[in-house]
Amino acid sequence: MKKVKITVLKTTFDQELAAEYGAEGLTACPMLREGQVFYADYAKPEGFCDEAWKAIYQYAFALAHGGENDLFYFGDWIRKPGVAVCSCNDGLRPVIFKLEATAEESHIEYTPIR
Repeated sequence: MKKVKITVLKTTFDQELAAEYGAEGLTACPMLREGQVFYADYAKPEGFCDEAWKAIYQYAFALAHGGENDLFYFGDWIRKPGVAVCSCNDGLRPVIFKLEATAEESHIEYTPIR
């Protein structure tokens, strides 16, 4: 298994939807900022938003298990092998991520209990 590089590409905020549905004072996501980089494999990186991880972990898992030469969805989505661009599921202020397969080996950093 390899590590996957996760880069925060963009934090967005839908003014129109926020005006209709958002809580008073809602702004762009305060959890992450553009340019932040995380490394993941089978587990959520420390400091990464729980909800964002739930939305993108299947792409990280696929890339960690040999996706460096693969195109997602038959090549009709992303043109670069080993890359996925996806977002969290916050409909008012989604954060957009780039996930990239790396050559760095992943190591389990805990002792499994059996």
